[in-house]
Amino acid sequence: MDFQAELKQKGERAKIAARKLATVSAAAKNQALQAIADALLSNTAAILAANVLDMEAAKGRNIPGPLLDRLKLDEARIKAMAEGLRQVAFLPDPIGEVLSGGKRPNGLLIQKVRVPLGVVGMIYEARPNVTVDAAGLCLKSGNATILRGGSEAIQSNTAIVQVIADAARQADMPADVVQLIATTDREAVNAMLKLNEYIDVIIPRGGAGLIKTVVHNSTVPVIETGTGVCHTFVDVSADLQMAQTIAFNAKVSRPAVCNAMETLLVHAKAADQFLPPMLEQFHQAGVELRGCPVTQRHHRAVKPATQADWATEYSDYILSVKVVSGLEEALEHIAKYSTKHSEAIVTSDYGNALRFQQEVDAACVYVNASTRFSDGFEFGLGAEIGISTQKLHARGPMGLTALTSFKYMISGQGQIR
Repeated sequence: MDFQAELKQKGERAKIAARKLATVSAAAKNQALQAIADALLSNTAAILAANVLDMEAAKGRNIPGPLLDRLKLDEARIKAMAEGLRQVAFLPDPIGEVLSGGKRPNGLLIQKVRVPLGVVGMIYEARPNVTVDAAGLCLKSGNATILRGGSEAIQSNTAIVQVIADAARQADMPADVVQLIATTDREAVNAMLKLNEYIDVIIPRGGAGLIKTVVHNSTVPVIETGTGVCHTFVDVSADLQMAQTIAFNAKVSRPAVCNAMETLLVHAKAADQFLPPMLEQFHQAGVELRGCPVTQRHHRAVKPATQADWATEYSDYILSVKVVSGLEEALEHIAKYSTKHSEAIVTSDYGNALRFQQEVDAACVYVNASTRFSDGFEFGLGAEIGISTQKLHARGPMGLTALTSFKYMISGQGQIR
């Protein structure tokens, strides 16, 4: 198959759609989002039937349980996707916002105005909800989008995009505002990464391998997202019951997502009291424990941690645990192994909390809360297109404004230079 020709055609259509969408009113976009939400609910049966096919194929390939959980859809998850679109519809439209400006001494009126990015390319793995989040956020922010989901979710994504495209068209949105690359051939990704003429930015969302491939091979600008080697540090002054609750939630609630904790750091003076019940709770929950020699002495199930463990995003029921001498060593460990996603401290010491938040270089830095809150919905963004772990042009959960740029609009009365 000539992927370059197919993608060029999609890119041309997306460019046309983006140019038209940039001038669509906020009211019309909001109406379309509500229509898409309604269509998702009314087509729940068809979407679930497609998802069953994906789930059966994934089980046949022995995909791990946590990854199956990311792939699985049910009525509640489809309702949540629809609700996310409704929340996006109620958010202020960023397009046309005047960010700054004023009149120059020569009489020129210069305004800095928020505008869409244009065409957004999304490359992501087996999470069908990303299809809806990306389409909704891009539509609201005036961007056309080209989606390339993982092969595990091909049936689900095809069904969902069909519903979205039909509903958008019936709501008088420009044709081709949302398109799916409906092939599982990985060569399509390589072709997509070279479409500078048509795609303005590519956002990869998935595991470290996918993100590394996109960053290293794309000639289209990339917003790096996702990889989460997230830490929780239990300080000596921590409320240990609170710490146990936070750490358990950060690891076990959904271990396959990027905001799940992968390494637990514990102050040496809190280890004797904190680790035995904490490790036992993890063990009872089926978490494989890998730890430093001190951690191993606190529970029989702890296996020796290797150097590679500290740098690994498991996305599974596996946890690395290390006892550290104090805040200084915790900060050094995080600085060495963090992927700059989400980091947390549990402490009652205001000075340590402040220092942790100031010194840790990550998109989201928590005091006495679970890293699992790193999420656009939880941050009040309605939904997210990803969590950026870089510093240009966006950082952290990416909502509507992260999908915009700006331009200067200048008005004069015949001025020349």
